[in-house]
Amino acid sequence: MDVLVTCLVAALAVLVVVVVLLVARARRRATARPGGLPPTERSARGGAVASPRGGPLRLTPGDRVRIRDREYAVSATIRLVEGDWSWVQHLLDDDSGTRHRLSVEDGPELELVLWTAEPGATVTPGAPTIELGGRRYTWAETGQARYTATGETDLASTGTMRYHDYQSGGAARLSFEAYGEEGWRVARGDLLDPADLTIRPTPEGR
Repeated sequence: MDVLVTCLVAALAVLVVVVVLLVARARRRATARPGGLPPTERSARGGAVASPRGGPLRLTPGDRVRIRDREYAVSATIRLVEGDWSWVQHLLDDDSGTRHRLSVEDGPELELVLWTAEPGATVTPGAPTIELGGRRYTWAETGQARYTATGETDLASTGTMRYHDYQSGGAARLSFEAYGEEGWRVARGDLLDPADLTIRPTPEGR
């Protein structure tokens, strides 16, 4: 009986966490600006961040960005739309051979996440919690979006993408994405402050 009660309490705790995350996400999306392009980009510290050509939402292949102490070239951009919500993912190349991407979501505050691919991961999505790399992640949301890709990708130029998102603490993220009929792509993410990002546009200033 004690074991049953313990299991029920643990399941209830997980359910409460999931509901809180869903409510927070829904509120953030409900207050997002239509069209996804704010007049300024607000940092997590509350100040406006000025950047060229509209900032990370408007990066295009060929631009360069410096994230913390590493510089990347933007090799491709994937724009995603799910209902009235949209976001952008920029594929990044730092000559290391590791896949990186920068996701950009516009809401009451700009959300930037730097993702690093985990091609050797054997975990699959669906469970309320997942452990990877010594960290436990809690389910946050799932869905399906339409995408349009430009630049150097191994994807069709348009299609659908399914996803499951998890998070741990305030900054750690875990994502599962499947484009078209392919299998899951796993990546771990790190939430950024806009101050961590410096944009270096191409000389042509597209």
